[in-house]
Amino acid sequence: MSLIKWSDTFSVKIQSIDEQHRKLFNMINDLNNAIKENNEKEKIGIILKDLISYTKSHFVFEENMMIKHDYHGYKWHKTIHDDLIFEVSKIVKRFDEGQDIVAKELLNFLLKWLVEHIGGVDKQYSPIFSHKEK
Repeated sequence: MSLIKWSDTFSVKIQSIDEQHRKLFNMINDLNNAIKENNEKEKIGIILKDLISYTKSHFVFEENMMIKHDYHGYKWHKTIHDDLIFEVSKIVKRFDEGQDIVAKELLNFLLKWLVEHIGGVDKQYSPIFSHKEK
């Protein structure tokens, strides 16, 4: 069952980034399903670590696009990415220490962040990147 579904409202009009965002949605749904199915901590931990790793690589991709296109909001956007990684790392540390409730907390945090980030922050570079990537 999907917690969040991709729709065109999330599109930033750049195929490579939209595909990465879709994958992030799928990974959040995988995490949600693992939590709902009461999977063992190890499986949830693997999904969390994969999600974080993929998120970091996605951020690097986006940031490289910003540099390539001399995007004026690069420093601000990178700071937002760095802040997310910092916050998520704190939550994952608590998960690793055995606080089971943390997986749900992280899921809710990432879900809210992803929707707000794509819908607000990423949409700001969309017209610039989509115009230059054609």
